[in-house]
Amino acid sequence: MNGTYRLNEGFEWTIDCGHVDAKDVSKEKQQENVPEANGVVEVPQPPNVSTDQEIEDVPDTALVYNVSDSPPIYLSIVFGFQQALLSLSGNLAVSLLVAEVICAENDEEIKAKLLGTTLFMSGVTTLLMTFVGARLPLFQGAAGDYVIPLLVMVAIDKDRCDLDPELISRSQKEALLANTTLDMVSVQRPMVKKNIQTLQGSLILAGMIHFLIGATGLVGVLMRFIGPVTIVPAILLIGIYIVRATVNFAKVHWGISFMTCAISLILALYMSKIKLPVPVWTRQKGCHITRYPFHQMFAILIAIMFGWAVCGILTVTGRLTDDKNSTSYYTRTDARSYILTTAKWFHFPYPGQFGQIDFTVSVFLGFIIATFTSILDSIGDYYACASMCRVPPPPAHAVNRGIAIEGFCSAIAGLLGCGHATTTYGGNIGAIGVTRVASRHVFFVCGVIYVIFGVIGKISAVFICIPYPVLGGALITMFGMFTGVVLSNLKAIDLSSSRNLAIIGTAIFAGLMVPYWIETFPTELQTGNEKADEVLKILLGNPNMFGGILACFLDNTVPGTIRERGIATWQNVDDPENAATKYVEGLEIYTPLMPARLRKSKILRFIPFLPNSTT
Repeated sequence: MNGTYRLNEGFEWTIDCGHVDAKDVSKEKQQENVPEANGVVEVPQPPNVSTDQEIEDVPDTALVYNVSDSPPIYLSIVFGFQQALLSLSGNLAVSLLVAEVICAENDEEIKAKLLGTTLFMSGVTTLLMTFVGARLPLFQGAAGDYVIPLLVMVAIDKDRCDLDPELISRSQKEALLANTTLDMVSVQRPMVKKNIQTLQGSLILAGMIHFLIGATGLVGVLMRFIGPVTIVPAILLIGIYIVRATVNFAKVHWGISFMTCAISLILALYMSKIKLPVPVWTRQKGCHITRYPFHQMFAILIAIMFGWAVCGILTVTGRLTDDKNSTSYYTRTDARSYILTTAKWFHFPYPGQFGQIDFTVSVFLGFIIATFTSILDSIGDYYACASMCRVPPPPAHAVNRGIAIEGFCSAIAGLLGCGHATTTYGGNIGAIGVTRVASRHVFFVCGVIYVIFGVIGKISAVFICIPYPVLGGALITMFGMFTGVVLSNLKAIDLSSSRNLAIIGTAIFAGLMVPYWIETFPTELQTGNEKADEVLKILLGNPNMFGGILACFLDNTVPGTIRERGIATWQNVDDPENAATKYVEGLEIYTPLMPARLRKSKILRFIPFLPNSTT
C-alpha cells in the first residue's frame, strides 16, 4: 500500500507497497507550516489537486453528497443498492396486498408476474422522476394509497373469492375423466385475471386524471391553499398508519427487528462523529489511507445484511421453528425459498399480459380518492426531501412536473397490470438523512437496479427472501426518521399561535378516530343507499385523506396570515438573507434538461411544468 505518514518524531515514512523509506522532514515541516497533532496520522492533500475518492472530514450536519453531485460509480452502485433494498419491503407488501384483493394468494405464477411488474415500474418511474420530474432524489414505488380503498371494498364483500359451486363440480368431473388431481389454482385463475383487468382500466383513467392535474398547473394553484398546517397532519397520519404494516413484519421476531433497528441507529447516530480509516487509491497519491464515514452512510444496509446473516445462522443451527403455521416461521431464511424456484429467469412486462382490459365504476371511484390523497402525499414528500437535501423548496413548475410524471407512470402501471399506482416513498427520504447522501445520480442507479430486478426474476427473488423481521427493523428506522422530517416542517409556522395548534391537533385526532370507527363498526354507517355507503366508507376509512382534507379546510377558513400559516416561508424560496446559510444549492437543480435557447422562449410562460423567467 502506498502512502505518506507523519509522526511526532519529525520523520516522514513513505510506504510503497512493501518498501519503506524514512527521512527527517522537521525542517521541511517548518517551511511548509503544516499543523500537526501529536500521535495523529496525517495524510496531507497535494495543493490544487481534487480527488473524488477522498472525502475530508465534514461537519456532522453537512451532506456528504449534494443533489447535483456525482459520486464515483462504485459508490453510486452501493448507495443505489442500499436505497433499492430499503424500498423492497414496501413494494413487496403492496404487491402482496394486490394479490390478496384479486384472490391470488395461492397463485405463485400470478404473484411473481405482479411483483416483477411492480419492480419494473418502480424503476422506470424513479428514472423519470429523478431527471425529468421534480429532479429531486425521490424513489417512486408501489402506492399503498391505492390499495387502502380496495381493502375497504374487500371488507364489504367477504365472499369475493368464492367460486361457483357448479364450476367446481364441473372441474372435478373433468379431473376424474382425465385421471388427474384437481388444481384449484387453475380453476380460480380466470376469476383472478378478470379482477386484474378490472383494476387495469380503472387505474389507467385515474392515472390520466392524475397526469392532467400536474400538466395543466392545477396542482400549482392548489399550492396557494396547501401549506405546512395541511401537509404535516396528512403525512404524519400516513406515518402513524404505516405502523400497522411495519408491525406485520416486526412481529415475526421482535428481537431481530429491534436488533436490526438498533444496529442502524448505533452506526448512524452514536458513531456519527467517528471516521473510519479506509484504504483508497488515487492517481496522484497511489494507495493510501483516508478517513471516511463508511459506517454512517451504509448504516441501514449493514444492519440489513447483519440481521439477514443472524437469521441464516439461526436457521442452519435449528434454533427457529419449521412450523409454517407459527408466526416466527418467516424469520427463517428458507421460509420463502420457493420464490427462487417459481420465479422465471426473464420476464418483460407488457400490456395485456393478463388479458383484455376492463373497467368498473366502483373501483375507479376508489382510485380517484387515492389519486388526490397521493397528490397531497407527494407534495409533502417533495418539500420534505428538499428540506432533507438542504435545497430551496421546489417551485411550482417542479411540483407540476413531478405530479404529471407520477400520473403518467400510474397510467402505464395500469396498462401493464400492476394493480396499483406509483408514488414517492418517504422512507427513502428518511434514509437520506441517515446516510447523508442526497445525490440524484444514486437514485438513477437505484432505478436501473429496479428495472433489472423486474426483468430478471431470479435476481429479485433473492432479495424478496429477506426475512420479515429484518425488513421490519429497517422500516422502523426509515419511517421513524421520515416522521421526524415531516414534523420539521412545523418550523415554518408560528407554533405560538393557538389557531395553528388547534387545527393540527384536531386534524390528527379526527384522522385517527374516524377511520377507527369505520374499521371497528362498519355497519353503523347507513344512509339508505348501498352505493353511497360504500363510497363514504372508502372516504372516511382513509386517515390521511380525512385528516388532510379537514386540516386544509380549517387552515383556509379560520382567519390567519400567510406568515402565521407558514405559506410565506415556503413561497419565499429566494430569501437573500438566509439562502446562503440554509441551502447548499440553489433553484438551478430544478431546471430540466433543455436547450439554452428554449429556456428563453416566451412560450414557456404558457407551459405550467416548465420554468420561465418569472419562476
